[in-house]
Amino acid sequence: LPDLTRMMLATGCRIGECLAIGWTEVDLDAATVDVRWRLVRRSGVGLLRLASTKTGEKGERLIPLPSWAVTMLRQRRAVIGPGVEPVFPDSLGGWRDPSNVRRVWRQVRDEAEMGDVVSHMLRKTVASFLDDAQVSTRKISDQLGHSKVSMTQDRYLGRRLTDRQTAEVLEG
Repeated sequence: LPDLTRMMLATGCRIGECLAIGWTEVDLDAATVDVRWRLVRRSGVGLLRLASTKTGEKGERLIPLPSWAVTMLRQRRAVIGPGVEPVFPDSLGGWRDPSNVRRVWRQVRDEAEMGDVVSHMLRKTVASFLDDAQVSTRKISDQLGHSKVSMTQDRYLGRRLTDRQTAEVLEG
């Protein structure tokens, strides 16, 4: 859970996207991850690794990674060893079920008395960090894999007080 949380904070990916990342999508030398898969559980079928993201091909993206995420991934690679494709494998080396991770998340959250904190809040935190750093809404939208910038603006970015520019314009 700690490394998965770090990866979600490094990328802004949805939990099913992070869990679907395989080592073939990670380029540690270029410090990037190619997000083009998602894991979902379908009743009567089981766990599926589906090509494309929740928002389809528009959500597929090559995400640059911060150095601390590359360090974490290098350490994971060394511990996991060769022959295992998932970056966040289950105990048998296969794809980890997002439903099971959410259950563990709830257990940890409840034990830590963290209220209603859900994993998706990490995604919103990434958007807030980027917004606070004056990253353009288009770039934030691309980072999160939204097909429309309006989704990023309406659901992920909070309204702020306007800056002095508004007063300066009205001064005249």
